[in-house]
Amino acid sequence: MKVFLDECIDWRLARDITGHDVATARQMGWTSIRNGELLALASQQFDVFVTVDRNLSFQQNLDALTIAVIVLHAPSNRLADLKALVPELMRAIGSAKPGAATIVG
Repeated sequence: MKVFLDECIDWRLARDITGHDVATARQMGWTSIRNGELLALASQQFDVFVTVDRNLSFQQNLDALTIAVIVLHAPSNRLADLKALVPELMRAIGSAKPGAATIVG
């Protein structure tokens, strides 16, 4: 799977998402792009969009997208808090459905 990490996620988390092609907003040069446009861009090149933005699924029309969204619910977006969710995130990546949001954590 091709996985995109939103800019609100520490880029170092990509190291723990093994077995997938992972890119970050910074690597793609997409750090200043707003959510709607960012989702549209990501859906052209990625299978899964990972974020900690809990409002994203309410603010955007995910049904129209060809990308699955995974929202990480952690105490903070610090790397240590996000790393604790990696096993559940890995399972979610494997079963994520395009046009839908999956909550992890």
